[in-house]
This record gives sequence, structure tokens and C-alpha cells, in this order.
Amino acid sequence: MKISTTKEIRKISILIFWMLIWELCSLFINNSLLLPSPLEVIEVLVQLVKKIYFWECAFNSVLRVIAGVSLSIGIGIFIGIIAAVNKFIEELLEPLIVCIKATPVMSIIILALVWFKASNVVIFTSVLTCFPIIYTNVLEGIKAVDKNLIEMASVYKVKNKYIIKDIYLPYIKHYIVSGVLMCLGMGWKVSVASEVLSIPKYSIGLNLLNAKSTLETAELFAWTIVIVALSFIFEIIFKYYIKGQEQ
Repeated sequence: MKISTTKEIRKISILIFWMLIWELCSLFINNSLLLPSPLEVIEVLVQLVKKIYFWECAFNSVLRVIAGVSLSIGIGIFIGIIAAVNKFIEELLEPLIVCIKATPVMSIIILALVWFKASNVVIFTSVLTCFPIIYTNVLEGIKAVDKNLIEMASVYKVKNKYIIKDIYLPYIKHYIVSGVLMCLGMGWKVSVASEVLSIPKYSIGLNLLNAKSTLETAELFAWTIVIVALSFIFEIIFKYYIKGQEQ
């Protein structure tokens, strides 16, 4: 209990330190248009939170991120497993995966704008960006499985469901968890960037664009804090879920 309390105090102290740095930079620049103070941003954030429109935008953005990341995870795991057990499929997909990884996110968003309506642009871009991460992690995880264990299981004629449950899953679990954590952060970045360009009616990205257009820098910072907070909450929830599964 004492160790946990000490960690919390340390985290709060670090947060306060960076808030002070922010405040000092704001005082030095002395121009709220360029860098508003933390207090200004918090005041704007409080006003935003009071509005129903804020929650509608946040809710819709959260749904898009969940849809995009979930599809990425599902498709990445499914195709990753197929590629791991079939060398031809892996070689066939390799140019595509390399191409997707190398393509700038903005290029993907612009192409998606041509192909889809605004709400689907976000999901498509998120899937195309996050899918290679999960796919690669699953592929590498399966390749890391000790081949001697597989051969031993075959010799003793162990059923496939037990081979998957007791050999493959423990090996690839950490790879999948690592991939999902990366996708949660990446998913928010890509989704909001897509919203800024595709401009769905209720979205955080639209509000970022409006704040930039009207030079409301404090509001721009406030919405950015919301994005960071939501991304952090997603990661915390996922980590707690994984801990619950391990117990």
C-alpha cells in the first residue's frame, strides 16, 4: 500500500512539474494566441465538458476508434495466423504489408476520401494503418514458438485445440498485447487526423479544425487534452483487462 501511494505521489509530482514548465513557457512567450496558459486551457475544457455537443463528438469519435482498432485486431490476427502456417501466403502478402507501412498516413486518408463517405474514412484509415502492426506481431509470435514443443506434441498425438491453447497462445499472447497497445495510441492519432480532413458532423477532428480556423488556441489545446486522455483511458482499460485474464 505504501509503495503504491509513493508511486501515485511521484506521478502527480511529475505532472505538476510539466504543468509548471508549460506555465513558464506561456509567461515567457506572453501571447495566448501562440501558447495559452494551463489555466486558460482548463477553463475552456470545463466549458466544453458542460455542453451536450462535446459528449456527442467524443462519443462518435470513440465509436470510430473502437471500430477501426477492433477490425484491425481481428483481421491482423486472422491473416497473421494464416500467413504463419502458409509460407506462400506470407510471401504473397509481404509486398502489400511493406507498401502499407511505407505509405504516408495523409496519402491513405486522401485516397479514402475519394473512395468512402466521411464516417467510413476514419475506420478505413485506422484499419489500414493498424492492421500491419497486429499482423506482424502475430506472425513473429508464431514463428517464435519452440519447434521442439510442436514436434513433441505431434509425436504424442496431442489434439490441435490443446496445441493452440497451451503452446501457441502463451507464445503469441505478449506479441498481441504489445501490438494492441501500439494500435490504441496509433488508432487515436490516425482517426483524429482522418476526422480533420473528412470532417464528419460530430467528431473531435472537426472541432480541432474549427478551433484552428478561428484561432482559438486554448480550445485547440483543450481538445488535444481530450484526445490524449481518451487514448490513455483506452490503454488503462485494456491493461486492466489483460491483468484480469492472467489472474
